[in-house]
Amino acid sequence: MIKRFRLFLGETRLRALFLLLAVTGLTSLVLNAVEADWTVAVQSLLVIVFVLGAVVIILTAMKREQRLRWIAILAPAIGALILAVTVGRDFSGVLIGGGIGWIIAAVLIFKPRSPMAYRVAIKHLRKAEYEDAVKAMTELIREEPDNPNHYRFRAEILRLWGKLERARKDYLEMARVAPDSALAFNGLAEVDLQSGKFERARESALKAYQLAPDEWVAAYNLGMVEDRLGDAVSAAQHLNEALTLKVPDVRHRLLIHLYLVRALLRQGDHAAAERELVNLKKHESGVSDWQQILQNEQAETLRAVLEADVVQAEALIIGDLTLDALAAADAGGRA
Repeated sequence: MIKRFRLFLGETRLRALFLLLAVTGLTSLVLNAVEADWTVAVQSLLVIVFVLGAVVIILTAMKREQRLRWIAILAPAIGALILAVTVGRDFSGVLIGGGIGWIIAAVLIFKPRSPMAYRVAIKHLRKAEYEDAVKAMTELIREEPDNPNHYRFRAEILRLWGKLERARKDYLEMARVAPDSALAFNGLAEVDLQSGKFERARESALKAYQLAPDEWVAAYNLGMVEDRLGDAVSAAQHLNEALTLKVPDVRHRLLIHLYLVRALLRQGDHAAAERELVNLKKHESGVSDWQQILQNEQAETLRAVLEADVVQAEALIIGDLTLDALAAADAGGRA
């Protein structure tokens, strides 16, 4: 529990919260030994300071949408608490009870709509009702235009629908709302890759890589785009970096080794390509993983980008395609 709280607040906010508790709590304990008419008032003020300070510390750790929601929930309850410990002590029980009751009711009243909108969109998505899924997310975006995740999810729906230009606009909007988001630029790179606009895809992939150099997806996407452009040296560099960052899925490792084989052949290093082919064969199960994914009716845009690579990888693994034939075909295709 403490670990989760630390992750949520961060070390700085957690220390500030403990310091606030220590200062107000110890001061209140010291005042217990002071016999004066004003001690109760000061202790009441300390309670208010702690509550307000704790609320501010916790709220600053939240995202904007969450913060606004909890301000709406807590503000009336905090007001009731302040009245209870200051001018309304005779009615403190009623005021505190009312404040607690308001919090319980407000949690339900201000229940976030986002999960419901996503559930509706996913329900339509499963039935391939792309237009209705997009409408559900569009309505949510109108209400919460500053949430980058909404644009990302609508872009994913549009990509499945084959509306790549509209998806690109959503990724651009996501990048505007969250300019430091590598996910936005990775999305742009993937859409441009699917559209065959490789130079534009490289620009976005490079930006994503600069924002998230420790994420294998960014290095992988950049290497894949560079493979399409025939930039063998850069492709090999970034694909090897992706492997160093521990690519979790065998299907992605399969394609990385395929692209490395092609990069090495393009550099004229046939012996290194032979060694890389051995690595490719170790990931044979990735072929069936891709085949299962690509046969799905919603994978049309993905098939256009990756199906030929999967077929080529399988042919190399089973021996239907030699490295010499691959090099010749690749040189002919780029001529």
